[in-house]
Amino acid sequence: MGESTVSDGAPAGAKGRILVVDDDRLVLATVTHGLAEAGYEVIDADNGDDAILLAREHRPQLALLDIRMEGKSGFDVAATLRDAYRIPFMFLSAFSDEATVAEVQRLGALAYLVKPLDVGQIVPGVEAAFARIQAEPGLGGAASPAPRDALADPLPLAVGILMHRHSLTRTQAFARLQRLATELGISAQAQADRLLSAVEELARSGEG
Repeated sequence: MGESTVSDGAPAGAKGRILVVDDDRLVLATVTHGLAEAGYEVIDADNGDDAILLAREHRPQLALLDIRMEGKSGFDVAATLRDAYRIPFMFLSAFSDEATVAEVQRLGALAYLVKPLDVGQIVPGVEAAFARIQAEPGLGGAASPAPRDALADPLPLAVGILMHRHSLTRTQAFARLQRLATELGISAQAQADRLLSAVEELARSGEG
């Protein structure tokens, strides 16, 4: 039986309300605590069904979703949040294969953070997503895929793809990305964009 809670530690005048969904209780507790400490009101759930119920009841301004969970996946939850409640979302996942990247793009996520990450890396991503939500009031109603440049930062995803494909640690993957960028005389950010474009093209070619 899944459990869900609403953080009671959020201060008055919290930065915003965020729904966090992950079936790993340790990850869920760590992320929830870190975001509450950063000033957010946090609602959390360890499964997709509870997440949708909580979203309907509490109407968070943003959802942070794990992708692979028992029952409803993060993709299932994201589609419901987008279509039924107009709630923007971002993903936190250990997976960065072509099919996952393509579905993240299709759904229109604000950001895609690749595990493992510590809370110190997650909070800036959440802050960037809230800044974009405030700048674009109609964002939650996006019924069409967001362009790739809507993702907050291509670097974490590009590093995750290299980790996944070449069995590298995060440090090794980032070093490889930087080396490739240096060889081409471009920034790491630009190399990350090139890598994501290549992955998207592979995903599109596989659809046929």
